[in-house]
Amino acid sequence: MSNSQNSTPTNFIRQIIDQDRQTGKHGGRVHTRFPPEPNGYLHIGHAKSIVLNFGIAEDYQGLCNLRFDDTNPHKENIEFVESIQDDVHWLGYDWDDRLFYASDYFQHLYDFAVELIENGKAFVCDLDGEEMRAYRGTLTEPGRESPYRARSVAENLELFQRMKAGDFEDGARVLRAKIDMASPNMNMRDPTLYRIRHGVIHHQTGEAWCIYPMYDYTHPISDALEGITHSLCTLEFEDHRPLYDWVLDNISIPNHPQQIEFSRLNLAYTVVSKRKLTQLVDEGYVEGWDDPRMPTLAGMRRRGYSAASIREFCHRIGVTKADGLVEMGMLENCIREDLNAHAPRRMAVLHPLKLVIENYPEEKSETLKAPNHPKDESMGGREIEFCREIYIDRADFREQANKKYKRLVSGGEVRLRNAYVIKCEEVMKNNQGEIVELRCSYDPETLGKNPEGRKVRGVIHWVSARHGVKGEVRLYDRLFNRADADKVEEGGHFTDNLNPDSLRTLTDCYFEPALASAGVGEQYQFEREGYFILDSREAAREEPVFNRIITLRDSWAKIDKPGG
Repeated sequence: MSNSQNSTPTNFIRQIIDQDRQTGKHGGRVHTRFPPEPNGYLHIGHAKSIVLNFGIAEDYQGLCNLRFDDTNPHKENIEFVESIQDDVHWLGYDWDDRLFYASDYFQHLYDFAVELIENGKAFVCDLDGEEMRAYRGTLTEPGRESPYRARSVAENLELFQRMKAGDFEDGARVLRAKIDMASPNMNMRDPTLYRIRHGVIHHQTGEAWCIYPMYDYTHPISDALEGITHSLCTLEFEDHRPLYDWVLDNISIPNHPQQIEFSRLNLAYTVVSKRKLTQLVDEGYVEGWDDPRMPTLAGMRRRGYSAASIREFCHRIGVTKADGLVEMGMLENCIREDLNAHAPRRMAVLHPLKLVIENYPEEKSETLKAPNHPKDESMGGREIEFCREIYIDRADFREQANKKYKRLVSGGEVRLRNAYVIKCEEVMKNNQGEIVELRCSYDPETLGKNPEGRKVRGVIHWVSARHGVKGEVRLYDRLFNRADADKVEEGGHFTDNLNPDSLRTLTDCYFEPALASAGVGEQYQFEREGYFILDSREAAREEPVFNRIITLRDSWAKIDKPGG
């Protein structure tokens, strides 16, 4: 969970809350909310908001609600509702009995709209979309009042009731606030409060409504009805704050939360636009919303990222009002640090080369001991099987190499991890000159030790050919090949920046026997290869499928810059 209040670095939002508590505002209460739209899966940007809202509530012994902003049923469905709940729970937070929907308040919202009409603060407008844009003006020119702005209260009430009753087609009429068409803030130029939407079945209210409130009208009222004290949102809503306050100031509602904006999370090598993420899914660039290359929390969970590492990342980047591009390396470092401390070690050979130990008896095998973690004895150990024929990685052998090469060479010696010292005696090749097998010898006196004065080139991993488990490995990498993934050349498209090597599949891999019982969600370090996890979607397969979570070191460090 989030850090304690004493250990969490302060930020401008916490300073506002501290001052409010000192002055007794809201009776000293702290009540936040996380209000996602159920029109897609949550992504890493949402994680920042989740950690901030739930974390602040926890640190101040307050409350945090989960509320779905379900005012646009054309793009929403129950799959997204369920996935969002799963993601918030996975990150380590809970809303107890405070699960709400904006649709819970549809009758309240309608009644408040009637109140605005009765007070001369709202009117029904017949302008179509194109006309409304023309009347709205520009950033340098004021807008013009709608010719329907002067309608009487009685006429507006009748028309609004008929909108609710379904008497008009989509787009025929809208309800607008009556504010100021000359305002320098475009959001205050008589914004739309309600629009007509026929032919949709809302996932919560069914066909009960054919008019739906706009976000800028719904959000402040939902906050107020729930007793929210501090409404935290990203900077793109800063210009919407005057409208947030106007709505609450002009209806008979006692609670008035404070909207506070912070910078959104912009992560290098990533896009977090829901429109673009939806396009990646719909057009088949990825396997789905939970594709391990996606920046969605579902994708990151399937990839093997830990919730703790994402929470730590959100704490490290902090909360400011300054937009910027966060290096992907910062997130990956948080993941590596967490996995290095907690992931048990295993051996896996991803590019197998057969090795025969000729002086080891053919029928013999033995069980060796290996620690689960080299620096944490509390994690215990496991048994590994050793026999005459084993697999090593092809990259761990060269016929000839200089002294900097710390692996096996023809005529040279290396130690097998947790086993013996071996020497390469002969190299077997096929008719094409390709190496197909190594013939070696071993020294039975070297189990767990090096005889005095004996030097070997290095230590390599291996898997018993007789006991090893065959399976598949998917090597996932960054989805985009440039840091500013949204940037495109003239006439280009953001998909031009997709990394063609974001997924490589290896089908003839061998794992030590202990990995045959790997469970969903269990993370491992494959020694010298990286961190891996059993693919949750492929868990039922007879041959296991492991996803690479992340490499042992940052292979992007030299190119991790915009346009790199």
